Amino acid sequence: MSENGNIIELVDIHKAFGSQQVLKGLSLGIPKGETTVIIGRSGGGKSVMLKHMIGLIKPDQGQVLVGGSDIARMNDHQLNRVRRHFGMLFQEAALFDSMNVMDNVAFPLREHTKLSEKQISEKVSEKLALVGLPGVEHKMPGELSGGMRKRVGLARAIALEPDIVLYDEPTTGLDPPLSAAINRLIAYTQEKLGITSVIISHDIEGAYAVGQNIAMLYHGQIIAQGTPEQIRDSSDEVVQQFIHGRPEGPIEVI
Repeated sequence: MSENGNIIELVDIHKAFGSQQVLKGLSLGIPKGETTVIIGRSGGGKSVMLKHMIGLIKPDQGQVLVGGSDIARMNDHQLNRVRRHFGMLFQEAALFDSMNVMDNVAFPLREHTKLSEKQISEKVSEKLALVGLPGVEHKMPGELSGGMRKRVGLARAIALEPDIVLYDEPTTGLDPPLSAAINRLIAYTQEKLGITSVIISHDIEGAYAVGQNIAMLYHGQIIAQGTPEQIRDSSDEVVQQFIHGRPEGPIEVI
């Protein structure tokens, strides 16, 4: 961890895909043990930024520091060791449809530990209970509602008891009550396990509810970062237009 208390630091990150420059000198610190929510326009590079944090994408320029080490310079073996400290909840939960809930949540435990099947079963049950889904081990993903799939995805993300969990649009496709329930679950999990959470979200009210820190990505850079109160009170016209969903302002609405 860096001296300023950040477990992840993105330093002057540049990333282009062909002629499209997505990240343009982006810098961001993620405090250890807290929840940071990244907001910004669709297609603005939020998911690209998240993938840099776990080493799925390497920057064209800049540093990606995790625990003080630059993962952008690591080989695959070194990266895999670092990734064991991460869990990730994908936008659509990304469950294996051919596996039941037990096997989905057990997958990382079987891949990365030498636990017995009895120990794995106990851990899976423990994590499912933590996300409010006891007793669903033998259900198939097709039998689950969207909210239940998200919960199973979260149980799998925390199966290895990671230090950091990354969430890519965890409430996308859910109605407001379910979104609120998932946000409460994220906050509860973070508090219960003491993990660092990084959330990509369009849900402004959810960001206020769960985020101790909020950062806004715009035109490839972080243009504002602070507590929910600081973001609400920001004098930046772009931030104000975005958080209030106004069609008029510096953000071009096409």
